[in-house]
Amino acid sequence: PTAQAKNVAHQVKKLTLEDLREARDHLNIPIPDQDLEQTPFYHPGPDSPEVRYMLERRKALGGLIPERRVREYRLNTPELAFFEEFLAGSGGREISTTMAFVRMLTKLVRHPEVGKLVVPIVPDEARTFGMEGVISSVGIYSPKGQLYTPVDAGTVTVYRESETGQLLQEGINEAGAMCSFIAAGTAYANHGVPTIPFYIYYSMFGLQRVGDLVWAAADQRTKGFLLGATAGRTTLNGEGLQHEDGHSHVLALPVPNLLAYDPAFAYELAVILQDGLKRMYHDGEDIFYYITLMNENYVQPAMPEPLEATRQGILKGLYLFQKSELKKPKARVQLLGSGTILNEVIKAAQMLAEYNIAADVWSATSYKALYYEALETARHNRLHPGSKARLSYVAQCLNPTEGPIVAASDYMKALPDLLSGYLNRPIHSLGTDGFGRSETREALRDFFEVDARHVVLTALSALRGEGKVNVHTLSEAIQKLGLDPEREAPHKR
Repeated sequence: PTAQAKNVAHQVKKLTLEDLREARDHLNIPIPDQDLEQTPFYHPGPDSPEVRYMLERRKALGGLIPERRVREYRLNTPELAFFEEFLAGSGGREISTTMAFVRMLTKLVRHPEVGKLVVPIVPDEARTFGMEGVISSVGIYSPKGQLYTPVDAGTVTVYRESETGQLLQEGINEAGAMCSFIAAGTAYANHGVPTIPFYIYYSMFGLQRVGDLVWAAADQRTKGFLLGATAGRTTLNGEGLQHEDGHSHVLALPVPNLLAYDPAFAYELAVILQDGLKRMYHDGEDIFYYITLMNENYVQPAMPEPLEATRQGILKGLYLFQKSELKKPKARVQLLGSGTILNEVIKAAQMLAEYNIAADVWSATSYKALYYEALETARHNRLHPGSKARLSYVAQCLNPTEGPIVAASDYMKALPDLLSGYLNRPIHSLGTDGFGRSETREALRDFFEVDARHVVLTALSALRGEGKVNVHTLSEAIQKLGLDPEREAPHKR
């Protein structure tokens, strides 16, 4: 019919009698002119070729109603003790969380049950992430095997391709790698094989670059781990606005079944990975994970006691990392840090002690987890007016504490601001709104005002608002810390 070729087709809300007549004639539907005004349904009959074909196809596909069939599986995923070495800290050695993850992955591919199901996926940057050990352990999958001699032939960490390799090396192709992630992450449903994909990429090239595919992965109930390596606006120093990610955790917010974590330490990462494996591949939950990893080396501490309370806090999104032991302080503050910026918060707590201010340090591993739990609690209270009101987890943690709350991360201020209104006092947020810059980490953290000095200033300023610090102390601190009050805001530069 001519209507099919009209540019206004999407604006047409109903068919005229002429349109119906034209469609009838074009499709050879045996309906007489006098019946067209009633727009009757036409059935070609149960023995017609069309109906027979459709019924045969539906029978071959399992029935008239499409359904998603998932065969029962329950993997014996590793217990937390499997990652015990990472819970004990790095013994004074400085390592990055990216390096810690690669070691965890190398150990996981050797696990007797889940090891053969692990599918590491990397576009282009496997060596950048220090994954030589994984390559030499499991090999790179190639349907045609190794067709060339690699430049590192003869070394321990040779670039080895194999028809039985496990790692998918996708080249500079994040979209292709994401499709591989979806294929591996849905194999439990499509093929009855619960493969476990770990897609490791530059964090900037994930949710921003292939966000629509992440949404498709969520819709298809993909399971697995997205690892945003070399993450953080100020942590991947020297790479400028094309690489420095300060917003992927904000981009992760709209995806309902995507859990998002920004761990600072190896033991936090181990807890998240172990629990994620259990929830997805033992308990069968239709969720997947986004975890940011850093390339900054620092000492990895041991998991604080009590271990179970810390584990629960890591998974829920917040736990007390360090309580101030200052005797008879003149004031107290609560400092929240995420990812590598937690180290700046720890320094800030030490600096505040010089002002006789006690600073308790909290690790905020997931603002998304805290936000969604607070939403759920508020909803429950709305719908159950006759029951005792529940308190959100973040309020349980922070409402009983004393002093202003200051939160700093390597991401946009919008993340901690999500909790505004769910606490008994405001959050003073520090973050990295704006374009990235090619500079040193120290200079970048000063530029975006997320270093220890700006955490100290924000805490002192909040205490001044409570009348516990006078304007003279605050002005003196600005000068002593070397801060420029007239400098333009980083998101405007």
